[in-house]
Amino acid sequence: MNTDPKLQEKLYGLNFHLNLLVKLFNNENLSNKILLSGSKGIGKSTLAYHFVNYVFSKDEEFPYNINDFEINSNNRSFKLIKNKSHPNFYHVDVKEDKKNIEISQIREMINYANKSSFNNKPRFILIDSIENLNINSLNALLKIIEEPNENIFFILIHDSKKLIKDTLKSRCITFKINLSFEKTFEICGKILNQHIEDILNVDLINYYFTPGELINLLYFASNNNIDLKNYKLKDFLLLLINEKYYSKNNFIKHYILIMIQLYFLKLIHKTKKKDNINFLYTRFINMINNCNKFNLNYENLFMEFKYKVLNE
Repeated sequence: MNTDPKLQEKLYGLNFHLNLLVKLFNNENLSNKILLSGSKGIGKSTLAYHFVNYVFSKDEEFPYNINDFEINSNNRSFKLIKNKSHPNFYHVDVKEDKKNIEISQIREMINYANKSSFNNKPRFILIDSIENLNINSLNALLKIIEEPNENIFFILIHDSKKLIKDTLKSRCITFKINLSFEKTFEICGKILNQHIEDILNVDLINYYFTPGELINLLYFASNNNIDLKNYKLKDFLLLLINEKYYSKNNFIKHYILIMIQLYFLKLIHKTKKKDNINFLYTRFINMINNCNKFNLNYENLFMEFKYKVLNE
């Protein structure tokens, strides 16, 4: 169950967005600065890779199948991008051991953009997680996208739950990507070839996920022999915190932070002592914001949530 966007041969649920990009490109009306904005895990990067493959493979032996929204695994451009060797494609993302996209990465990208292309085909620069640009990286990026070289397209991937500078948004054409609760579970069912209700407790189903988040959750559970049918949200959060899964899995850390907020909303809806719950909710939201802002250790936050909220 590989969730790497560049390896996804099938596109689910974002057919309208791909058709729109294709139409604009074929009519020579597509902006060379594209911002794909939506929740993390909704498929923005996968959409970008499918669009890029459509453009690159038009004249190849195994072109993109626009009718079925599918990449042929024998497609030359697909293989080159998978091996990180396509001459007309450049990818930037936060490095595994870093918190931000660093200025050195943007400078390397600028060097690539300023080099002459050996062919006349379009070049694409895909920048994931642009909300993680630091101030120096952002300023360097703004300069290059202000007047990009001819036939270069920038595709910027943005987690819409996080803020980005207006100076960046104003330079791009934004495509806002959303999926309904029902569409998300329909997509996951197709990917897994299973009914989600058969593998996930109904209490967990009641919380909104994106397809990527849900697939990652199921992948994590499978790897750790956790049967999600047996866990309601409270018990599952206790398991994750007690076993300290958050210390070795960034997705689980992100998941717990989101579920803390949703758990409080559930408590506010159910309890009559709303003042006390609202006070705790505000406290933990501030703690989460401080951890994110100042890169603090999350363990104290999770332990306090366990003893003050989950064990009550």
